[in-house]
Amino acid sequence: NLTEANLTEANRTDADLGRANLSGADLSGANLGRADLSGAYLAGADLSGARLAGADLHFADLSGVDLSGVDLSGADLRHANLTDTNLTDTDLAGADLSGARLAGAAWDEDTRWPAGFTPPE
Repeated sequence: NLTEANLTEANRTDADLGRANLSGADLSGANLGRADLSGAYLAGADLSGARLAGADLHFADLSGVDLSGVDLSGADLRHANLTDTNLTDTDLAGADLSGARLAGAAWDEDTRWPAGFTPPE
């Protein structure tokens, strides 16, 4: 349980945080590249400026999280809950969004989607 933990600027590449409760945690500027966050609960977490390239976030709950400008390139987001997230200027190139829930998510022309992916209207 890492609820409201301060992990600002943490360098935790390849960390095993699967199924962790990170609600309300400050992960701003953290490098979590290739980290296992599968099934993690991240609602209310601050991920501003975080690097999550190649991270395993399948079945993670990111509902309502501001992911603007976050590097999620190559991330595994299968079946992740991205409901009501802010994806403006987010890098999702190469990410696997199979089964991800994107209802209410916001994005803009600077959002980078995986090749061939069409975001829902």
